[in-house]
Amino acid sequence: MDIGQALPAAKEGESQMIVMMGNNLYLTSITLNGEPSIEHIDKLTCLDEQAKISQVFDCEGLLLCILKEDSRFVVLNPYLGQTRWIEPRYSHRPSGWDRFSYALGYVNKESFRGYKLLRFIDYFYNVPEKQFFWYEIYDFDSDLWTTLDVSPHWRIAFCNPSVSLKGNTYFCAAERNVDVKEVLANSLICFDFTTERFGPLLPLPFSGGYHDYTTLSCVREEKLALLLQHDESNPYELDLWITTKIETEEVLWSKFLRVATAGFDSYVPFIGGSFFIDEEKKVAIGFDDGNRHTINIIGEAGYFRALDLVGDFGDQECKTDLCSYVPSLVEIKQPEGGEREQESELEKLRYDENMSRLVLLEGNQ
Repeated sequence: MDIGQALPAAKEGESQMIVMMGNNLYLTSITLNGEPSIEHIDKLTCLDEQAKISQVFDCEGLLLCILKEDSRFVVLNPYLGQTRWIEPRYSHRPSGWDRFSYALGYVNKESFRGYKLLRFIDYFYNVPEKQFFWYEIYDFDSDLWTTLDVSPHWRIAFCNPSVSLKGNTYFCAAERNVDVKEVLANSLICFDFTTERFGPLLPLPFSGGYHDYTTLSCVREEKLALLLQHDESNPYELDLWITTKIETEEVLWSKFLRVATAGFDSYVPFIGGSFFIDEEKKVAIGFDDGNRHTINIIGEAGYFRALDLVGDFGDQECKTDLCSYVPSLVEIKQPEGGEREQESELEKLRYDENMSRLVLLEGNQ
């Protein structure tokens, strides 16, 4: 399915999702009425066939795609068939490993949304002299990158992906001075794209530890959902919460689902990576952690269904991911023609200083 070709609307009782498999994106539908079923609709061919997508982030129907073998990024609206390519100022992939965290968000303006892209790299070693962080933001309107003036009191592991909600983005995080071997993430933090600032660390509804796997999801562009899976006190216990109030500096949680997976007779379902929930059916949906072609549906009272995606999805060893998809009518602004706005002298100085430190860091790895 070429970008620019109209995407089919979801049918009654059906939900659509974007699935990343084999470094490609696929529009897929899932039906939960009666016996669940899944249907692979078509591949989204927005890029050259040689381009490989390694990460995808959803922002209310717009998709930010990180490429495996290309330092550029692409933002696309599959429904309108629009794309925008973004060139970073530098690339840092030691041993081919992308250590950046990414997020797409927007600022509400009088008659349109001003989109921005956040990316950062943060090495939080216990030795202060070895710490390195560089937070920067790309503005779609000015077509410029800007270094953010931040002093992180937080620690965000690059394995904790962002989730966009109402223009802002959220991460699972922890206090910077807490040993990563004890706690990977036990707090929530918001990045406000209007102020271009991080908020305070907000409490999660549990006391997390190193063996706890936490990940976020967006619920109907209104709430956040939080998934906890851990294998310490109760093997592979799964809990889900949703927010009843969510702001930059305050969050309230309500328990949505609890699954005592020790009650399963043999196979223990485990969701690996991103997920989404169906509030009405009270289920969580995500890829099986051990089978890259299987999607798990987990609910109350031992409810469990495993649905196989059938088809040729290319490289079987590639990362899989998914997100709920709702078509968007928001147009992606393209760079304006003519002379481009120039960086300030201060920004040039910050860039040179950070690049010098990054080169030194790479040399010591």
